[in-house]
Amino acid sequence: MRRVRSFFGGIHPKDAKKSSSSTPIQHLSAPETLVVPLLQHAGLEAKPVVAKGDEVLKGQVIAEAHGAISAPVHSPVSGKVLAIEPRAHQSGHSITAIVIENDGNDAWVERNGHSDPIQLDAKTIIERISEAGVVGMGGAGFPTALKLVPPKGITLDYLIINGCECDPYSTSDARLLIEYPEDIILGAQLMAKASGARKIVIALAETASEAYAALKEKAGSIEIVTMPSKYPGGGEKQVIQCVTGREVPSGGMPHQVGALVQNVATAWTVARALRDGEPSISRVVTVTGGSVAQPQNLMVPMGASLEDLIQATGGFSQRPGKVVMGGAMMGGAQFDLQTPVIKTTTCVLAFSEAESRTPDATPCIKCARCVDVCPAQLLPLKLEAFGMNERFDDAREFGALDCIECGACDFICPAKRPLLQYIRFAKMEIIARDKKPS
Repeated sequence: MRRVRSFFGGIHPKDAKKSSSSTPIQHLSAPETLVVPLLQHAGLEAKPVVAKGDEVLKGQVIAEAHGAISAPVHSPVSGKVLAIEPRAHQSGHSITAIVIENDGNDAWVERNGHSDPIQLDAKTIIERISEAGVVGMGGAGFPTALKLVPPKGITLDYLIINGCECDPYSTSDARLLIEYPEDIILGAQLMAKASGARKIVIALAETASEAYAALKEKAGSIEIVTMPSKYPGGGEKQVIQCVTGREVPSGGMPHQVGALVQNVATAWTVARALRDGEPSISRVVTVTGGSVAQPQNLMVPMGASLEDLIQATGGFSQRPGKVVMGGAMMGGAQFDLQTPVIKTTTCVLAFSEAESRTPDATPCIKCARCVDVCPAQLLPLKLEAFGMNERFDDAREFGALDCIECGACDFICPAKRPLLQYIRFAKMEIIARDKKPS
């Protein structure tokens, strides 16, 4: 095992993982009704191929990929389509969803697995990953099949399986590494073959001793490295820099430095898709926080609601002040407990009122701590001012689009400025302007 060098900036928040890190994965029974959004990935919503009243089987395609960047959606249960209508979504918007009544029969569609999928050729592997609706499950949700095909003339030197899980509270990846090491290694091997990557590296946090022990007996020629326990050590560009010593250029993509990064949960999903013929219809979600009675890691069918997960962990132990999906640092607060789990839901955090209290912001004191911790080496205090004053051209010039939205600047700011809020606003406006026809 090799310990890699650190990266610029970063912070050391309390990891808060103890309450769920030693809790084995429990399977959540599918609820009576599931709400399956058609947007569980980057790009365009999938297009429904079923109608209200249709009977569906578990694993059946219920919506096809639509557009250049999209992914199909499958039914997590067998049952009946009750409605196709806008519902609450993790993003905070109302998104079209297919509402399915679970018949309890768990009747599967015919599956197309392979007992030894590593024998398949690269083209077939990519096709099956695409058909299974696999997307990046670390949070970004980019369709995996598209990511596995580098531009013509590009050779990938590294496939890095990202198991750093640097976000506080989240332990879902750690439990997958401990309980399903063979699946993760198989998924990595399949993605390496599909992409032509020359070397596979699994990157873990230096504190992940149990995950390392589970992997080392089965890793073979796969190298396992440890990353410094610093946030955001799991960021794609930070992992690449630490593991390879190469830096992705501003505005660039990982393939430009011969690297491809995939999340642990994505590798697990790829293995299940190719070997078992099981599409992306479930994932592990950490459910924890000061208001959760019994923090757990749950294997959850897509479309189960926040309320289903909270009930499965004993309900609220005290009145929650905020419920967050997707991580303490980068997740989003939710307004509706009927919001469903999707492919990119890594964790659900129910914070107590004390934990979620937002301090009042005071004027910036120009201490530059936000500059010291920014892993993208930006000037967050300047970018906040540009966003606040709608100086979007200046924000672009100062590298707003290179912000990885990790929230390290917010965390360290003694004035408790809403830095990330205004940087995100500036980024959204820049991207929106770029999309407008000239």
